[in-house]
Amino acid sequence: MTPEVQAILQSFEALPETDKRDLASEIVRRTLKSGQPAVSDEDLVSIAEETFLELDREESPVELPRRRTDDGQTM
Repeated sequence: MTPEVQAILQSFEALPETDKRDLASEIVRRTLKSGQPAVSDEDLVSIAEETFLELDREESPVELPRRRTDDGQTM
């Protein structure tokens, strides 16, 4: 992930929840309009898994173990 993308994600995390949802919806809408190739089912499953694990970590009083992605990043 480039430093520019990391900076965008850090800015995203600082937004209120309603702004996060609005921005995420707009990014999806623009991506679909741009003609980018569709996300594979495998990628969608991986994204969903990472999302739910992060939500579990946020809601859990006990720290859950983090896992490494294919590119070596910790989730």
